[in-house]
Amino acid sequence: MFTPRWKKEALLLYKGANKFVHYKRDLLEPSKIDEIESRRADLKAAIKNKDLEAVKESSKQVRKVCEKSLAHYRPPSWIEENIEVFWVAIVVALGVRAYFIQPFRIPTGSMQPSLNGIIAESKANEEGWEKPWFGARAFDFVLKGKTYTDEVAEKDLTIRSIEDKSFFLFSRTRVTFTDGSYVTIGSPENEAMQIPTIGRHFDRTRRLRPGPHFRKGETIFKGSLTSGDLVLVDKVSYHFRQPKRGESFVFNTRGIDTDAKGALMSSQQGGTHYIKRLVGVPGDTLQVDEPQLWVNGSIAREETIQRVANGTDRENGYGGYTFLSAGSQSRYGARFMDAKYSQTLKDEEVENRNYREFFAMGDNSDESLDSRYWGTVKQYNLVGPALFALWPFTSGHWGIIE
Repeated sequence: MFTPRWKKEALLLYKGANKFVHYKRDLLEPSKIDEIESRRADLKAAIKNKDLEAVKESSKQVRKVCEKSLAHYRPPSWIEENIEVFWVAIVVALGVRAYFIQPFRIPTGSMQPSLNGIIAESKANEEGWEKPWFGARAFDFVLKGKTYTDEVAEKDLTIRSIEDKSFFLFSRTRVTFTDGSYVTIGSPENEAMQIPTIGRHFDRTRRLRPGPHFRKGETIFKGSLTSGDLVLVDKVSYHFRQPKRGESFVFNTRGIDTDAKGALMSSQQGGTHYIKRLVGVPGDTLQVDEPQLWVNGSIAREETIQRVANGTDRENGYGGYTFLSAGSQSRYGARFMDAKYSQTLKDEEVENRNYREFFAMGDNSDESLDSRYWGTVKQYNLVGPALFALWPFTSGHWGIIE
């Protein structure tokens, strides 16, 4: 407080020159380092002797030698600087994704109408349908996540295979033909199989019917694809609290047999992360009595679970909770849960916390393959609760996820 201004400035310069040497040591020649240290010593002696003129001269010499010590150094170009900033941003983003917030694209309709999966809308039977002009397509993509496709066979084609090629946040299905050509549909495999012009060439067990499948000039796929909701997953909360019954949650598929019983599960095969409604926590005893879900001997009262259970009139888009129907039994294998079946979830926290069990069900109960089919979610599978629906903006779900 009572130190003279000249002395404060001189001491700051003395310390600043020292930091300069430490930060730039790998770029400085040994002779320059010695010269800077010599000028710092002169400045320190002048401060100690309280010689104001000597302090001014020494300060001038310290600044001069520091400025000229990197004369040979070429500063990075704007391209190099921007590349560096770009890679730093990538590293930061990957760090955030790994430990805090992870984006997740919903590929299927198992959570509708709470959250949307990818929706394919075929226009193959509509005479004169054409893709909108570029401006309308751009507008629809930004706000609605909708893209348009018009694939027509240029010659007779026979399907050889259909396989999911999804990666990161992008859903892709490749339909390959016997001549080596292929078309790519921007949806997961199960949704691509629902497109009439493609799905009609497969039977219920997904065996390919004899070809050729498309004649020259015939439509392969004409219509639109609306993106599934892009949600942000909170990867932190479950480290500090237990999962809550009724919340939407994301989990990985490590150790989960999504191809159990050899059944058709094209919507889930190869998936690494799923999103469902958490309807049972460790220690719960669950039972489905259509349309209600019973937990520990009484109807589940969580608001989000009741929203599904009370939708039997389908006015709000929900159909209530069901055990796997007879149709599902033939398509997907034996029932996992029915009206007479109950299951108590393991709570082995003392013995092994990682094996505590959680029960997952889709809000679109009739069309969801979940814990009723492939079993419980273990503690080590948990990723976190679904936090925020980020895009598309006009899906009706933008905002905090319940």
